[in-house]
Amino acid sequence: MQQPQRKGSAGPNLLTSLLTVVLLVTQTTSNPLPDPCADIAGKKWVTPAQVRACFTSFPVDPKVKANVIEVVNKTLPFHTSVNYQIQAPPPFEHDVHEDLVADLLRISNQTHSSDFEFHLDMYRSFKRVNDGHCGVYNYCYDSLYVTYIPLPLVLVTNENGGQDVHIAPEAFAVASTEFQEQMSVWQSDLPYPLRGQLESLSGAKVHLIDGEEPFVAVNKNAETTGGYQSFGTRQNSFFASYHSGVRGWEYYMGNFAQQVHPLTDSVELTIPYYSRFGSASKPFTDSKSYRANNCVATNKTNGQDYYSGNFNLDAYQQSLPPIATFQQQPTLRPDEYHKYPMNVLLDGLPPTDIVLPEHLHPRTPPLNSSYSVGKFYVLDDKVTGVLALGSFSAQNFTTFGKSLLKGLNELKEKGAKQLIVDVTNNGGGYICIAHWLHRIIVGPSETTVPQAGLDSVIRAGPLAQLIVKSIAQGMDPLELLSYNPKQWTNATHHQFPAAANWIKPYPIEINGHQDAFSQRLGQECQPFDWDAPDEVLSNSIKSETNTPDKITMSKREGVRTVVVGGKVDTVQEYCGTVGGQSTSFSMIDSEIKSTKLKTHQLAPPDFLTNSVQGITWRLGLGIDNIDEPEEWQEHSADINFPLTMQTVNNPMAIWKALADKYLSHNHHTPAFQLQDLDQPW
Repeated sequence: MQQPQRKGSAGPNLLTSLLTVVLLVTQTTSNPLPDPCADIAGKKWVTPAQVRACFTSFPVDPKVKANVIEVVNKTLPFHTSVNYQIQAPPPFEHDVHEDLVADLLRISNQTHSSDFEFHLDMYRSFKRVNDGHCGVYNYCYDSLYVTYIPLPLVLVTNENGGQDVHIAPEAFAVASTEFQEQMSVWQSDLPYPLRGQLESLSGAKVHLIDGEEPFVAVNKNAETTGGYQSFGTRQNSFFASYHSGVRGWEYYMGNFAQQVHPLTDSVELTIPYYSRFGSASKPFTDSKSYRANNCVATNKTNGQDYYSGNFNLDAYQQSLPPIATFQQQPTLRPDEYHKYPMNVLLDGLPPTDIVLPEHLHPRTPPLNSSYSVGKFYVLDDKVTGVLALGSFSAQNFTTFGKSLLKGLNELKEKGAKQLIVDVTNNGGGYICIAHWLHRIIVGPSETTVPQAGLDSVIRAGPLAQLIVKSIAQGMDPLELLSYNPKQWTNATHHQFPAAANWIKPYPIEINGHQDAFSQRLGQECQPFDWDAPDEVLSNSIKSETNTPDKITMSKREGVRTVVVGGKVDTVQEYCGTVGGQSTSFSMIDSEIKSTKLKTHQLAPPDFLTNSVQGITWRLGLGIDNIDEPEEWQEHSADINFPLTMQTVNNPMAIWKALADKYLSHNHHTPAFQLQDLDQPW
């Protein structure tokens, strides 16, 4: 029988409980739980589950969460499309419908099981705007490990016109070169009848992915991958493709075979995923060093006050900003990076350095005038020229511009009468290179002089207006800031005076929200850094390019556009997202700090995390509707060219097939831009 307890005393049960607590504490102290980050430290390849165990072991720090949300919220007024993206107009009404301000409020009030889950919520919310220039990234998680499966997929069309998903015919050649040290593991992971025979899967038809028709997986990816307004372009990003890179021809694995986060362990294609330590990731030994080395803001994360006493401008201009790793362009000279305006896509995966298999390279070497990502070829018909243009950025801006003119002239000298410009996986780059290419192809005309690109506007939020006001009062004597009026011209292409209030707001209502933008801005590139020819190269050569320049060439010059390998029942857009100029939080933060506005209540604080925020800072105005952003106007391609097992990811074979089918081998028929699978800009 239990004895009655005296009031105020500790009975036997309570004493036993106290002893148990002491024993548990003692046991925990002497035998700590394993560190899931130490378990993967120093290993190049691990399972996605092991990476997730490390990532999800960190709880949300309320102070850090509040900091990230405040920074992003207060930087959004510099992003041009916040209100447009709540509900885009036709033809993108089904593709863009994300209210970032509302989502940030939801995220702020939501409980997340880990810091990683909080970041994924932020990351995915920004992906839903389907604008490749806008996003929130964190070196702590995004591509710290990149997750792979050695089975890139392609969409090919058979002789009857039917389309099927296949394992890429070059899959084993790619994997055995890029993942040599991991191949034995994948070979042994295959089920018994196929064990050691991974090569036999190359080219195989895929009937099901995780028990469902392949395009179920394709469309799920299209809903979450972000980056492009067009649903068709996001579908295409699931598949493998190629790219003209700095060091030669490169290979994109596609979203199925290469993933930013370690969220997928395996797929019902009989083989598991593995995660590889990222090339930009900082080594660690345990949880503490992982966080310290990869997750905390660095001296580059936030902006700089260009006019503070301890600021070294030369040193600053010799270093790349943190956003550079996620920008889909080659590594640039730091001094040129800060000198010229850009519009560059961002992605959680850094640009690829996987090599396109040798047998898929063009069989003839590029012409002598080729430079870096811009490679010139003449096809066997002797009248079709090709410019494979993997980016509008290259390491030397001046050399790049000269090489494009030299290359076009070399093609003309060799007898080319028509031109294909292949911008497969072109992530953008220097705006003035795009304008320059338009100008030298078309020659001097009303569509290229004095403006070879698009007029534009900048969002005129209250803090942006204060920055311009401070600059007008003399706060930027060295003319370093992007908001300096001397950086811009008006609608008649005349430079603004030094003290001009050029960003005086013009009110507009967008999706029921009051907004304001600057006056119309004119050209920012002309006169060019190079002497433009007076001759009209398009008398013998017509082509198409990427970027807003691609739009002007298509809509103003009548050049045809082609998407290669898109699904036949999906509208294919030749431009995935337009923009006008992109920038980042750190650049905007420098504008704020340099005009002494950092303590203003509207100014964002510094990031505490090793984060990057991409921003569409300037919108290009339209051609069909000159007073509305080109971003939201129709860009459907003229041709959706099917790929076969013989032509997929084989650039020379694709160019030849296009020339044979669509070019009449006389200079009266415009040639066209070739837009492939997953990186239009």
